[in-house]
Amino acid sequence: MTVTLTDVLAARQSIAPYLRATPLYRYPSLDAMLGTQLWVKHENHQPVGAFKVRGGINLISSLPEKQRLAGVIGASTGNHGQSIAYAANLFGVRAIIAVPEGANPAKVASMRNLGAEVVFEGKDFDEAREWVELSAEKGGYRYIHSGNEPHLIAGVGTYTLEILQDIPNVDTIIVPIGGGSGAAGTCIVAKSMNPKIEIIGVQAEQAPAAYRSWKENRLVEDEMNTFAEGLATRTAFSLPQTILRQYLDDFVLISEDEIRRAIVIFLAHTRNLAEGAGAAPLAAALKLRHRLAGKRVVIILSGGNLSIDRLREILAAEGTPAFRLQ
Repeated sequence: MTVTLTDVLAARQSIAPYLRATPLYRYPSLDAMLGTQLWVKHENHQPVGAFKVRGGINLISSLPEKQRLAGVIGASTGNHGQSIAYAANLFGVRAIIAVPEGANPAKVASMRNLGAEVVFEGKDFDEAREWVELSAEKGGYRYIHSGNEPHLIAGVGTYTLEILQDIPNVDTIIVPIGGGSGAAGTCIVAKSMNPKIEIIGVQAEQAPAAYRSWKENRLVEDEMNTFAEGLATRTAFSLPQTILRQYLDDFVLISEDEIRRAIVIFLAHTRNLAEGAGAAPLAAALKLRHRLAGKRVVIILSGGNLSIDRLREILAAEGTPAFRLQ
């Protein structure tokens, strides 16, 4: 399996009738905070509140009629499932989504409202994924893996085409990594169009499987204790990792407090709600501010599907030193 710039350009054509380009905004207060020229790519403005819908539409639009009739199945902590549900609803395809127990209730409700059948399986994403793999074989469904899918990677790569159309001279792009499809798409597009663009991935310290896999040049499993669902993978995925090893320039880890603080900063300075994964690139930019000083930087606000209960918890801690705004 491989993904090329040609695949991403084809995905743009497939997606264009259904999705508009998302905004790319610059905020003076964030520039001042970081000492850089910072743009935010607002994938939280997608119809399901996250970037993955690009990949879902690209994949399901490509399915042959026989497979559309059989249906699709996938495992998700929320955004991948919403992507599948949205695209399946668009094309009249049955969708079954397995989510772990305790999944974000807003994301579960969204999947159901979009017509997907939601099944609770296992304590975390990977247990839900293992159930899906068995069920797909038994039921004849098209299993849509959240990472090892060229059509998904090509689809989400389209947001980087939009970035480079608006800011062709960008120096650095910072992207969150859970399974790695978004970062893989960013790498393929940016490095194909300008190899000098620096791509930095960011993951939670409490779920570092993808980070360790990239560092050690092998697929590893690790703990998964982050509250940020979009970063919460216990195992790394082979296709994104293959692409990241070839193109990714750097990979950083951030703490839970750094993620929470970035959520508050996004809300206070841009009036946008960011979920944990969506706030991770800002947290990384703050951590790397001295290295990024004076550069043209884009951070990917990959999603805004933060639960109300989680937001209350984060705002309640706003006055503590870890969350103090600059």
